Amino acid sequence: MRRFSALAPRLIAIGASTGGPQAISGLLTRLAPRLGETPVVVVLHMPKAFTDVVASDIGRLTGLPTTSPRNGESLKPGHIYFAPGGVHLKVVRVGALYALAYSDTPPENFCKPAVDVLFRSVADAYGAGALAVVLTGMGADGLSGARKIVEAGGSVVAQDEASSAVWGMPGEIARAGIASAVLPVDAMADAIGARLIGGARRPK
Repeated sequence: MRRFSALAPRLIAIGASTGGPQAISGLLTRLAPRLGETPVVVVLHMPKAFTDVVASDIGRLTGLPTTSPRNGESLKPGHIYFAPGGVHLKVVRVGALYALAYSDTPPENFCKPAVDVLFRSVADAYGAGALAVVLTGMGADGLSGARKIVEAGGSVVAQDEASSAVWGMPGEIARAGIASAVLPVDAMADAIGARLIGGARRPK
């Protein structure tokens, strides 16, 4: 296991596929009281109509603003953003500002949106302030982007095999040795929550 970044997370990026709606719901419902200063960006491998339903459910369960962002929308603390189906989503930094941008480049890992696209952009924008979460899902989407986050000084957490519907995506992270923790969803929420509440120093 790798050590967590010394910095408290400034953004949480989540990737999930098969079984993802339940895992995302469990994680964010438990984390919601601690997300006041931290935006969350989610890539879920589902068509837009289904992603909108999941986002609506998450918003209702967490009480936090939860939407598919507009292209170019500024990131706001305490908001949850879902990548819409059929387009990649990136985080971009312009000076001291952070925004969400669409990208119509080809699918990666047969996926659009792809977790790798989001994670690479988060590594570039947030560096050691990035925390990536890889939840249940088929395939290896997220692995190369997670490596970029670790190389930039950030941290990666993966769902454990026992609690995953399919231990493809998180299993790749665990086997690569780049995770700071491999946990079931409830324990993952507690570990991330501890980082958000003074468990690490927050960058200026």
